[in-house]
Amino acid sequence: MKTILLVEDDEQIQELLRFNLDKNGYCVVIAGDGYKAIDLAAEKRPDLILLDVMLPGMDGFELCRMLRASEETKEIPIIMLTAKGDELDVVLGLELGANDYVTKPFSIRELLSRIKNQLRQFNGRRAGQVSFSGDPGENIISAGGIVLKVDAYEVFVREKLVTLTQKEFALLKILMSNRGKVLTREFLLENIWDYNAEVDTRTVDVHIRYLRQKVEEDPANPRYIETVRGVGYCFRAR
Repeated sequence: MKTILLVEDDEQIQELLRFNLDKNGYCVVIAGDGYKAIDLAAEKRPDLILLDVMLPGMDGFELCRMLRASEETKEIPIIMLTAKGDELDVVLGLELGANDYVTKPFSIRELLSRIKNQLRQFNGRRAGQVSFSGDPGENIISAGGIVLKVDAYEVFVREKLVTLTQKEFALLKILMSNRGKVLTREFLLENIWDYNAEVDTRTVDVHIRYLRQKVEEDPANPRYIETVRGVGYCFRAR
């Protein structure tokens, strides 16, 4: 049975989510604030964390940052629950290490689907699998000034090691593995986030923006990750 740590201070939402998660076969552990969540995450080692942004004392952004900084919890998938639909809040949560976000009000069916997706991807990473195209035996991908070491989970840009989030690494790998091919936003969503085409493609654009800031010399005039307007993205080492 998979364990989910729910970090939420609203008791009504706690009970609603506990009921539906229990009904779908998950073991639910609840923390009403960030400090208790840190203790429970280290103690229970949950398979996934549902994290509300608006928490008393320590907000969800700070808690997400602390969870990612800890060796004990840095790999646990995090889905942020937020009543804020502003792009800046979404970007901040993703940049701090959240794997996904759901904006309130949300449907239980949608949330359960996203939980299932994150758990499947997490299990795949632990088993050494990948969820996107490319030769699984290809341990090093190199193009231009970028060297991606798949097994070591390292990326070097112009001989300097750069730190990428899980999704940024997956994006760069699939783009480099399909060098010269235009990959649609829908394709990237399906193969990295495992979503269908109905999901907002802004998720891809946000991650591409931050990826460019880490690998491009001039993110405003990218050399590697090219935007194909109205379609998607293409990796070219010009």
